Amino acid sequence: MQNTLIRIENIKKQYESNGKWALKGVSLDLYKGEIVGLLGVNGAGKTTLSSIIATLHPPTDGDILFEGQSIYKDIPAFRQNIGFCPQKPNLSPLLTLRENLELSGRCYGLSEDLIKSRIKQLSDRFELEEYMEQQAEVLSGGYKQRFVIVRALLHDPQLIILDEPTVGLDPDIRRNLWDMIKELKAMGKTVVLTTHYIDEAEELSDRICMLHSGQIVLVETVENLKDQFKMGRLEDVFLQLIKQNKIADANIEG
Repeated sequence: MQNTLIRIENIKKQYESNGKWALKGVSLDLYKGEIVGLLGVNGAGKTTLSSIIATLHPPTDGDILFEGQSIYKDIPAFRQNIGFCPQKPNLSPLLTLRENLELSGRCYGLSEDLIKSRIKQLSDRFELEEYMEQQAEVLSGGYKQRFVIVRALLHDPQLIILDEPTVGLDPDIRRNLWDMIKELKAMGKTVVLTTHYIDEAEELSDRICMLHSGQIVLVETVENLKDQFKMGRLEDVFLQLIKQNKIADANIEG
């Protein structure tokens, strides 16, 4: 039996600027120690959902439970248990990487001794010690992203949210980051992975959650999806699902 960490209950999101419903009643359980890949075409609701889980935006309706309690009763306490990695690394160019991590630790209220020990532990684990005294602006995109992930881990959260973590990176750097993401699971973290790369979702995800027009189409393991559709690659399954849902949308409109 899976141990539920996060329960997303009928989350809806309507943007006041244009009246569009980005999410139309999304319900999903996230289990402890799993990687869930969020897939869907542009506008499907992936980024909106991950942003709401990260408490960057409020939902219009619905609730999110963390270990059985609504996160909206105490958002600051919930934020102690999540790490968010934006698509574009937002490290300060004026600080060294160590100083960036120290600043993040202080923002989370960690003691100076704990900050120091966590930086040492994580930089050793992910082989980043030699870069700690460099400024972020001199690093490649891949190493900036690695440090963003390390920063998200500094306060030892249970949930890590990765928004397009490898977009625009060279294939070899992407593979290195894949290993790092697998390491998050090995550490017992729950990971929500938003990605446009189907091969990335296939390689990393325990389960796939596919969104279309603000609704969940399916939640399933990669292997079960390939078996059900009798296809050897997740990309082929994804394209078939997109085709099916476009046909369904056309029938509704008609």
